[in-house]
Amino acid sequence: MRRGADQGPKVLESLRRSAKVALVGRPNVGKSAVFGALTGTYANVSNYPGTTVEVFRGRSRVGELELEVLDTPGMYSLMSITEEEKVARDMLLLESPDVVVHVVDAKNLELELPMTLQLLEAGFDLVLCLNMMDEAISSGVQPDPEALSRELSAPVVGTVAVKGEGIDRLKEAIARTLEGKEGPDRALPVRYPEPLERALEELERLLSRDYHLSRRAVGVLALQGDPEVLKALSLAEESYQRVIQMKAEVERRLGKEVSYAVAEALRARARELVERVIRASERRKRVLDRLSDLTIRPLTGLPILLLVVYAIYEVVGVLGAQVIVDFTEGYLFEERINPFLDSLFERLIPYPVIQDLFVHEHGMLTLGLRYSLGLILPLVTVFFLVFALLEDSGYLPRLALLLDRAFKAVGLSGRAVIPMVLGLGCDTMATIVTRTLETRKERIIATLLLSLAIPCSAQLGVIMGVLHSSAKALLIWLSVLVAVFLAVGAASKRLIPGGNPVFFMEIPPLRVPSPRNVLVKTMARVEWYVKEVVPIFLAASLLIWIGNLTGLFQALTGALAYPARWLGLPDEMGRVFLYGFLRRDYGAAGLYDLKEAGVISGNSLVVASVVLTLFLPCVAQLMVNYKERGPRVAAAIALTTLFFSFSVGWTLKSALEWLGVSV
Repeated sequence: MRRGADQGPKVLESLRRSAKVALVGRPNVGKSAVFGALTGTYANVSNYPGTTVEVFRGRSRVGELELEVLDTPGMYSLMSITEEEKVARDMLLLESPDVVVHVVDAKNLELELPMTLQLLEAGFDLVLCLNMMDEAISSGVQPDPEALSRELSAPVVGTVAVKGEGIDRLKEAIARTLEGKEGPDRALPVRYPEPLERALEELERLLSRDYHLSRRAVGVLALQGDPEVLKALSLAEESYQRVIQMKAEVERRLGKEVSYAVAEALRARARELVERVIRASERRKRVLDRLSDLTIRPLTGLPILLLVVYAIYEVVGVLGAQVIVDFTEGYLFEERINPFLDSLFERLIPYPVIQDLFVHEHGMLTLGLRYSLGLILPLVTVFFLVFALLEDSGYLPRLALLLDRAFKAVGLSGRAVIPMVLGLGCDTMATIVTRTLETRKERIIATLLLSLAIPCSAQLGVIMGVLHSSAKALLIWLSVLVAVFLAVGAASKRLIPGGNPVFFMEIPPLRVPSPRNVLVKTMARVEWYVKEVVPIFLAASLLIWIGNLTGLFQALTGALAYPARWLGLPDEMGRVFLYGFLRRDYGAAGLYDLKEAGVISGNSLVVASVVLTLFLPCVAQLMVNYKERGPRVAAAIALTTLFFSFSVGWTLKSALEWLGVSV
């Protein structure tokens, strides 16, 4: 809901039972933590920019008032540039929220307040949420919410969302705003240079439509050259050409671009507000601050990275792949559940063909559930737990800064760390997140590298379990993946047209992860896995049953056995490759079975692990590649991965034989 001449009177009766509240703000300010505290619903609580790609919705209640709460992607300004900002602004324009809660980092108000001023200028009913107040005080910054509220003529509330502090006051402020008891009609939040002000006055008179923003805000965006606003004006306004003329006239009189003049005015007003409402105090240097400095210096950051990687291996590869999987897959399923199911279905169903659908070697229950719940679920649960700890600690942005120079060598910036690290969880999800990269060239390179050289969490965990008995084998596998990643990335940087990426990113404080957030996030991802992935495993078992019944499965595995023999691998690897195409983790689980059965070992096991990791992306990722990059690029990526998987596998086999290396 907006204030000012563009809207009618507020109808209180319709708001007493339900209302829509939108949370907006920059990345890393805790919007999702505020969302979770308001609604009790999980929404990717993360310190890493860009992880909330979609709009999350939840419900909250204040007395008898029910709130629909929307958590939006990060945005820096109403002038949308990235995909995330476009989604956030579209939500503000199309969802017509009754209240907008601007969540800001309390210790960085000079950076945050320009957008607050834009939202006020746009006419939204606004509540300003000063989040992370504890960190602001620790850093020597003490904002005065009451003083800032008086300056802005809008409610201001201090919170520590991860601890639930200030959330009740925030709910009260939202309710009072909806009832019209907060935020009286206010003066203009910012004044621009005189030539721009005169142009805005004329524009406000010329505009004839409702654009879901105040006419002044539409005028500011139009004069800055916002392409979407100009497109809307060109379709709806007879005075569109006059807008273009005014922009040129204002810039001639100012001697600078309108967007620069607007930014200067907003920053100056924000600086003035900060001087009035901030009380400086002595900054307390924390142990985490010193550790934070060490993580971004190459001399100390790289050893810390190696320690983190080793810790991940110990937790995922040893605890997950050995201790937990040995119990769930080896004892529970192999020794208890599967024999019971085999016996039960053999008694209940007299037809062997129908029995095979549910039990025996490829049954939906004995194979699909054993792989998904007994083998993969423990591994992804452990990985999701580790990943959540890294997210909540604030380490991932530091990793991006540390690796920016290395990523430049493969045509990417440090910002690409997010899809690469997310790819270690799910390559399909990570491919969607490549939308956050700035250029088409970066998005293509990132998609190629995700499809080729980044194993998903389940595949990674299983292969660690397969190779855990030999540190040499694990090192060879990892070294080959890194070499392929760097070589293909460097070649793509040269061959794919486009400029080099530019990197900038805010670095949030290093924090002790919140146990509640880590557990909620882990459980939410595990829930997603059970809902989304287990049915796919069951469907894959069904396809295998149909394939066995019709002979198609044997024909395909037989065809894939030829390149397997060329690589010195057993014919059974043809079936594993086919599994891997259905789902990467399905293929890895098949390799695990061959290893446990003694069919494959030593050098062949390393070669098979490399080929399977580099093999065609799974069906789900192929579909996302097609959707995100188009048919030509998706086909080129698929052919590239197929070529490199077998070529690199053969090269590794030959190199190990020539060097006389055995594992």
